[in-house]
Amino acid sequence: MPIYEYRCPSCGFQKEHLQKMSDAPLTACPSCGATGYAKLLSAAGFQLKGSGWYATDFKGGGSSAAPAAATSSSSSDTAPAASCGGGCACH
Repeated sequence: MPIYEYRCPSCGFQKEHLQKMSDAPLTACPSCGATGYAKLLSAAGFQLKGSGWYATDFKGGGSSAAPAAATSSSSSDTAPAASCGGGCACH
């Protein structure tokens, strides 16, 4: 179940609520009872760690990934791998 963050515009009360995606949004502030208790847009609460495909291929924003991609694309004169048939983007 996702965690949604809400904030009350009247009293400034802010809290995270664990809700199903199908649940109706909360509207009443649990602190002051005012209506207008609204969902906030916040960053995702997870981080990819380890030495998997994310860390080796995409982590770092692109400055280190771009030269690696350019290096592999410069060898386009080599024959495609037998398993891909040449119709993919692996070379």
